[in-house]
Amino acid sequence: MRQMQEPTFLILTALAAGPQHGYGVITDVERISDGQVRLRAGTLYAAFDRLQAEGLIAEDREEIVDGRVRRYYRLTGDGATRLAAEAERLRRHAAAATQRLRAIGAGGPA
Repeated sequence: MRQMQEPTFLILTALAAGPQHGYGVITDVERISDGQVRLRAGTLYAAFDRLQAEGLIAEDREEIVDGRVRRYYRLTGDGATRLAAEAERLRRHAAAATQRLRAIGAGGPA
């Protein structure tokens, strides 16, 4: 399984909270990343297309707001499984780094 890019990880994390529309995902990703990742609409919708093709997300519903279609997306079962695997991979890597930093006295509180 290939490593997931950070924006993809954050998009799936945002959708793990429940179905959201594009702007909701953009603001949630910014919040989750403490402002470190700011997605542009074009980047997000290209990612949505790719993630749908991979079966990790699906369209949930559409609604009309101010005469415009607002499409909501949701995490699929495969998406949740993939997100969980990536979170575990990152946890293992962080644990190894923390352990090694502690060994040299640079790991912060134990």
